[in-house]
Amino acid sequence: MTNFQIVLTGIFVFFIMVGVVLFATFGKGGSSDSVGSVAIWGTLDKDLMNQVLDKLKSESDNIYDGVTYRQIDEENFNQELAEAISSGKGPDVFMLPQDSIVKHEDKIFAVPYDTYSVRNFKDKFIEEGELYLTNSGILAFPFTIDPMVMYWNRDIFSKNGIAIAPKYWDEFFALSQKVTDKDKDFNIFTSLVALGDYQNISHAKEIISTLLMQTGNPITKRTDDSFDVTLSQTAGNEISPTEEALSFYTQFSNPVKPVYTWNRALPDSTKSFLAGDLALYFGFASELSQLRTKNPNLNFDVAMMPQTESGNVVTFGKMYGLAVVKASKNIGHSYSTIQALTNDDVLIHLSELTNLPPVSRALSSKEVADPYLDIFYKSALISKGWLDLNKDETSEIFNAMINSIISGRKKISEAIQQAEDEMIALITR
Repeated sequence: MTNFQIVLTGIFVFFIMVGVVLFATFGKGGSSDSVGSVAIWGTLDKDLMNQVLDKLKSESDNIYDGVTYRQIDEENFNQELAEAISSGKGPDVFMLPQDSIVKHEDKIFAVPYDTYSVRNFKDKFIEEGELYLTNSGILAFPFTIDPMVMYWNRDIFSKNGIAIAPKYWDEFFALSQKVTDKDKDFNIFTSLVALGDYQNISHAKEIISTLLMQTGNPITKRTDDSFDVTLSQTAGNEISPTEEALSFYTQFSNPVKPVYTWNRALPDSTKSFLAGDLALYFGFASELSQLRTKNPNLNFDVAMMPQTESGNVVTFGKMYGLAVVKASKNIGHSYSTIQALTNDDVLIHLSELTNLPPVSRALSSKEVADPYLDIFYKSALISKGWLDLNKDETSEIFNAMINSIISGRKKISEAIQQAEDEMIALITR
């Protein structure tokens, strides 16, 4: 054996030994001693997170005293994270929203399944968390869930002799004609619901996503080595489910339709609901306190998102997961910190602080006395999202798709195909 071969063999053995040691440490989630310095970055409120960390530290014999949290504004987060990691000054753990999985996947250490199995993951967390699962491992562990729900104005419903909020989308046809107040010139004074447009409808992208996912369309999906866009899939039907969903959605802004109830001349849907001019508002569970604060006199209640009678039971959920940074020098202890933060005791405390449902499947299945939380808990269990290829650009694509339909520039099928082509182009960039 030559000197070169001896040196090369020695280097190879050295790296194998280092890998075995690191993996053994990681697999145990670190030792029972202090985890040392573990920096977590995210967009969640720092006071809230510090309360969570304080509870964790007080109940763990100083093991997690070195864990810190830094809050970064959402608009600056992606840039700061990328720059910090590239300069070697990034965090050990960061909060990964479901709409940024694709964007940040290359920065993440995927936890191998022989460390945390798929079975344990599915048993522990609500279904939307499975967006974090890949062929190579787990990108993040669910931490928070904010499901979309339906807020409804009780006074408007009572005034029109309607006792309860709708459960199914097909109820909207009769309700729109009964509730919507408009004149012969198509001026709208009271609207049933903000559907049909994009620009002045809060969470339009999430509402449309909900309709599509209720048809069984995942919008995007993983392939062996990339992603696929499924907007135009027909699922064996003559008309694609996406086309049916968008036909339903867009008719509410069409003045010649009996269900006409919304146009872009109106204030945005949040303001309209707060002003008492909108009967139904699709928003997130986290908006409850804001709605109460901004109009304490508004008589409203909350219900689950409407469904199709024969489709999948789904609502949209905003989820944050905790991910280990690939470049972290403390991977094992970062993992053990995430496991501690997703323990049921911590998740219960987090839920109490946020008034949001826990991401734990077992915890969200429990009955709660609070009537609002009852809806939020049930909504968490049916929450889903999709692998967004670029959240800002797909929002523009959805906007253009809706505009081209309601303006008559394109048939619905043509608008869907164009949107799909533009989303596919995002994959190949």
